[in-house]
Amino acid sequence: MAAVEIILLQRVEKLGLMGDVVKVKPGYARNFLLPQKKAVRANKESLARFEAQRAKLEADNIKRREEAERVAERVGALTVVIIRQAGESGSLYGSVSTRDIATVATEAGLKIGRDQVILDQPIKTLGLTKVRVVLHPEVSISITVNVARSVEEAEKQARGEAIGLAAEVDEPLEDMLELGAAIQPGERDDRDR
Repeated sequence: MAAVEIILLQRVEKLGLMGDVVKVKPGYARNFLLPQKKAVRANKESLARFEAQRAKLEADNIKRREEAERVAERVGALTVVIIRQAGESGSLYGSVSTRDIATVATEAGLKIGRDQVILDQPIKTLGLTKVRVVLHPEVSISITVNVARSVEEAEKQARGEAIGLAAEVDEPLEDMLELGAAIQPGERDDRDR
């Protein structure tokens, strides 16, 4: 299929800025950009209409960006806690979705939709994970998602303490290091005889 030319009505990540005429695959234009009003088909009429409305569109974009920047400043470094069941190794029974993160963030005071949450990879283990939230095409923030089995465990993770098997493994290792430090080089342990 031949590429379709479109005019971007806002900045689209990895594609272009507002007003750019770009070529994209027909399905991407038909299923994503056009229905979400992020672009219009490039023809003489739409190009003329865009140029006539360009000043208004840019002013609206600047206003929305400033609002998003104020929200980003107000929210700062937000940390949300999600309680999930997990096995002994820390693997979740399932995964944490963008919908889960959006719901918890909204309860914490940051009103976002699941389409604004960007996960690089699925969250399938307990622990702290940085997640990017796009407030505006030009403004994004990073929030910390704390996935734990209980509120107490989430508090331990937030303090940086090890949990589960990691905590149990660290203790014997520390004991062995202390034992190794107690035996001086050149000395032999009674067990070696």
